[in-house]
Amino acid sequence: MAISSEQIKELRDKTGISVMQCKRALEEAEGDMEKAVIILKKKRSEAADKKADRELGAGAVGMYLHNTNEVAAMVLLSSETDFVSKNEEFIALANDIAMHVAATDPKYITRDELPESAIEKAKEVFVEELEGKPEDMKEKIMEGKLSSYFKDQILSEQDFVKNPEQTIGEMVTGAVQKFGENVSIAQISRVSVK
Repeated sequence: MAISSEQIKELRDKTGISVMQCKRALEEAEGDMEKAVIILKKKRSEAADKKADRELGAGAVGMYLHNTNEVAAMVLLSSETDFVSKNEEFIALANDIAMHVAATDPKYITRDELPESAIEKAKEVFVEELEGKPEDMKEKIMEGKLSSYFKDQILSEQDFVKNPEQTIGEMVTGAVQKFGENVSIAQISRVSVK
């Protein structure tokens, strides 16, 4: 099936991924736009996994100050090279994440940062809700409750406030695919009057 330049442009506008990757995804999906988006997301995760252990030596600080001057946030978005960290799209991503941090006030960047004590405290609360449930289902139910409870506190798992169809983690892995090097949120900071 021949893929038109309009289809490639539409997919590129939706995803921000390179023309060649969009063309390949559309060819693989036989012109189906929704399948092509799924293919690109799958490849995004694979690309991020391959680059995850690369050293981060550069970055950009994203900042956001709300128009009321009552809340502000800063984010250090790290990259491997200053070539990427000085890119306008990279800086815009850092600023978008800072705006999101100001709006949602996450406590942790990733699930790995959750202290074991916080997990144990949450389990103590949820264990009562498991009474009467089948034994073989209790672990799965507990995991679901913990995941749901901590989702609002973990930045990478939160739905982006400007586009709830995408998580912050997906935005970062998308940046890995787009820029071709490891990208990671290194630090977040939020201050508010209230």
